Amino acid sequence: MAILETQRHGAVMNLTMNAPERLNALSDEMLAALTETLEGCAGDPDIRVITLAGSGKAFCAGHDLRQMTAMRQAEDGGAAAFKDLFDRCSRVMTQIQAMPQPVIAQVHGIATAAGCQLVATCDLAVAAEDTRFGVNGVNIGLFCSTPMVALSRNIPRKQAFEMLTTGDFIDAARARDLGLVNRVVAGDSLAGETAALAEQIAGKLGAAVRIGKQAFYAQLQMPLADAYAYTGDVMVQNMLRDDTAEGIDAFLTKRPPDWKQ
Repeated sequence: MAILETQRHGAVMNLTMNAPERLNALSDEMLAALTETLEGCAGDPDIRVITLAGSGKAFCAGHDLRQMTAMRQAEDGGAAAFKDLFDRCSRVMTQIQAMPQPVIAQVHGIATAAGCQLVATCDLAVAAEDTRFGVNGVNIGLFCSTPMVALSRNIPRKQAFEMLTTGDFIDAARARDLGLVNRVVAGDSLAGETAALAEQIAGKLGAAVRIGKQAFYAQLQMPLADAYAYTGDVMVQNMLRDDTAEGIDAFLTKRPPDWKQ
């Protein structure tokens, strides 16, 4: 059985982390599978949206502590192995945001430490109402410094720091209020609601969404004037596309657009 299962539904690719006995921890094997699969999805223009879920009782419990403990047996105490692990995990996170397709986290059970980082990294997130979120490494003496990067870019600074320093969990409703997730739904509706959101986005002009995602993250790093100058150029390029002209004409003539991409 694959550690990362894939299932294609039209223009939507569903990915499911499949290591329930380890609460879908981001082990070496899981990180490798995510890296390879996401790379393949990025190169497929027919995939317009990706969803990411976890099997079993949890979405993802973060790093695999058993693997990390074994790394300490090295002569350097594990320093090189730990650096490699955190670098590989960070590459997966940046890979998700660099994907041309929107990535939606479908979250249930718990999302802790690097698992919470994974939710924060995805472009959108839908959570079951009984989900709990935490960056709780501090409880075992390991401050969640890399998860902090994604978390502090999703929720207000003081709330992020409180979670990081107390190790306390928040529920799904609080996560939605803080901006960590978009929607909170009943557990038995989670898959359906996530699929509906994915299909809604997949129904838009794929080229426009790809352009928009890239511009969204790029402009966040710019001063205001630079952001407007950059996105103005992006909109010009978008307007020049034949499919955009078709979309505008379809709107004006009150008919469905006949998009090629």
